Amino acid sequence: MTKRVKTMEAAPVLGLPLPDPEPAPGCKNCQGWARRRETARAAGNWTRVSDFNVLIRRCVH
Repeated sequence: MTKRVKTMEAAPVLGLPLPDPEPAPGCKNCQGWARRRETARAAGNWTRVSDFNVLIRRCVH
C-alpha cells in the first residue's frame, strides 16, 4: 500500500476587512479620494476602492 502524502497547507484564516477610513475634514486630497472611492464602489471596482482607502489612510493632510 502507498502512503498518502499531503501536498497542500491548510487554508489561511483571514480576518474581516478594515472599515473605510473617514476623509480628514478640510483635506482636499482626502475628500477627492473619498468621492472617487464611492464612484469605484458604485462601479463594483473593489480594487480601486481598496486603493483609495490606502491613500486616505496614508495622507499626511
